[in-house]
Amino acid sequence: EMPVKVFFTSVSGSTQIKKNQERVFSILNAKKIPFQPVDISQSSDDKDLMRQGAGDPTALPPQIFNGDVYCGDISAFDNAIEMEQLEDFLKL
Repeated sequence: EMPVKVFFTSVSGSTQIKKNQERVFSILNAKKIPFQPVDISQSSDDKDLMRQGAGDPTALPPQIFNGDVYCGDISAFDNAIEMEQLEDFLKL
């Protein structure tokens, strides 16, 4: 089972959300880090899980987890990339 989960939405009117999701996917793929995409637009349970895990009832995708452990959102992800601490961020 892949530990890293990326909660995303396949249905969004927001260009920014789409860009953020694509950035996460492409960086993880480029670094050969396997991950499981979880589409919250297909399941309100997954959306609730994402928001509970993030500790924010209004959290928007993408949100990144390792198993059930919350890693962070797009700004935390970008910060980890910048600091070259992606593996630490992903708790790998």
